[in-house]
Amino acid sequence: GTEMVMPGDNIVMDIELISPIAIEPGLRFAIREGGRTVGAGVVAEINE
Repeated sequence: GTEMVMPGDNIVMDIELISPIAIEPGLRFAIREGGRTVGAGVVAEINE
C-alpha cells in the first residue's frame, strides 16, 4: 500500500469510523490530527 501522499496526489482509501455518523456519497470531509488538517476528500461510496 501507499505509505505517504503529497499535496496534489489522489488516492482511494477505506476508512472505518469509531462511531456511527450520518454520511452520504458526495459529502466532503477533512482528516485532522493534532488540531491540524492533514487531508481532505469526498465520499465516493458507502460500504456497510
